[in-house]
Amino acid sequence: MAKILIIEDEKNLARFVQLELKHENYETVVENNGRKGLEDALSQDFDAILLDLMLPDLNGLEIARRVRQAKTTPIIMMTARDSVIDRVSGLDHGADDYIIKPFAIEELLARLRAVLRRVKIEKESQSVSVSKQQIVRFKDLTIETANRIVHRGDGKVIDLTKREYNLLMTLIENKNNVVSRDQLLSKIWGPESNIETNVVEVYVRYLRNKIDIPGRPSYIKTVRGTGYMVRDEEDVRR
Repeated sequence: MAKILIIEDEKNLARFVQLELKHENYETVVENNGRKGLEDALSQDFDAILLDLMLPDLNGLEIARRVRQAKTTPIIMMTARDSVIDRVSGLDHGADDYIIKPFAIEELLARLRAVLRRVKIEKESQSVSVSKQQIVRFKDLTIETANRIVHRGDGKVIDLTKREYNLLMTLIENKNNVVSRDQLLSKIWGPESNIETNVVEVYVRYLRNKIDIPGRPSYIKTVRGTGYMVRDEEDVRR
């Protein structure tokens, strides 16, 4: 039975979500205060966290950031803010998905199932022996796939987030071919995610800022109206 932490200060909504989750055989803990919710998230083991953005004492972004520093517990952010900037901010602070209020409980349950499935798949994949580690090389980048380390030829490690790493690997695995924004969304955020394609543009920019060398052509080429690609040739342009 999966154990879910609900951090939501709207008590009626929190109670409604709790009852629906219990009906689906989830174990639940509810906190209406941000600081107390963070304490629970860090001191107990949960399979997922449903996190409101605006909370008393400590907001959802700060809670997500602190949880992510210590744990990999998946977080679904529940918020009434629906701008791209707000969504990207939530994802950057450690949320795995978000849902906009007001929402249908069926959608929330579907997103929760999707997040839990991804965690299960990742755990199964991490159980693979390190002896099966694959070294992937692209130009002056070397990627150790078992421990997800990316570094240049001089050994300097490039610190990438999980999504930035997955974005880079997806493009390299499809090098010399265009990968559409929809394909990237499905691959990196999951086929059931409801994230808009312009979030991909934001993450491509983040990735470029980390892997590109100033004064040299970008590794990632934008194919206008279609998507992105990486090439073996040296004349790659943005």
